[in-house]
Amino acid sequence: MTGAVATRRDVAARIVAAAAGGYAVSNVAAIGLAHVLPLPRSDAVMAGILTTFLFYGAAVVWCFGARTVRQAWLGILLAIAAFGALTLPGGFELP
Repeated sequence: MTGAVATRRDVAARIVAAAAGGYAVSNVAAIGLAHVLPLPRSDAVMAGILTTFLFYGAAVVWCFGARTVRQAWLGILLAIAAFGALTLPGGFELP
């Protein structure tokens, strides 16, 4: 594979990681924070949703700042796992 093709493929993989991975990180973070914040449910959900902007931006910066595409995806997957772990001890109780 030539250098130009590999570079284009790497940039495309970073764009997908930033867009799709950032979306996943921000949504899982919102859900996880809504579970653990010591606030009334509506306030915890709103606080979780408002933090999605921060986490999405951080994920995009991470994807394009990582040395390799593999490292970018690994960071995204670790963030998803970390925020997903916040939801394990309990769960939303449906009214």
